Amino acid sequence: MKLNEIRDNDGARPKFKRIGRGIGSGKGKTSGRGVKGQKARTGVSLNGFEGGQLPIYRRLPKRGFVNIFRKVYAPLNLGTLDQAIADGRLPAEGLIDETMLRESGVVRSSPKYSGVRLLATGELTRAVTLTVSGASEAAAAAVQAAGGTLTLLVAKAEAPAEG
Repeated sequence: MKLNEIRDNDGARPKFKRIGRGIGSGKGKTSGRGVKGQKARTGVSLNGFEGGQLPIYRRLPKRGFVNIFRKVYAPLNLGTLDQAIADGRLPAEGLIDETMLRESGVVRSSPKYSGVRLLATGELTRAVTLTVSGASEAAAAAVQAAGGTLTLLVAKAEAPAEG
């Protein structure tokens, strides 16, 4: 066998179908698009059109509510915080606040975030002094169990008293 004799196996590359080349080709006249009309033309998108019947997205009622004033907090896990201190990105001693967390790249700095919320995923092995916007109860307990202190910037909302 020579290099110029190398060929693909039979059927490895199907032959391109030439459409619109007469009725003898089998793909002539309408070129596989069916009959004439709107859908036979190019650039037609009929998604959601139900033949003049009211579409399902308009028949069903609107549900729910999106609060545009909702506060979104950047998540910070205990394990991530511990690893950042071990790597030297955050100081092991002294106060760690939200500005330091953003500058070190431990949490994302984005205008959509109103602050940082500490979560209890992972383990904290050293005492730290933290000031964050919020924290889960388990995360607050873990910081205190490690010998650290946690200051919350946003006071926890009290449930209204029944009466």
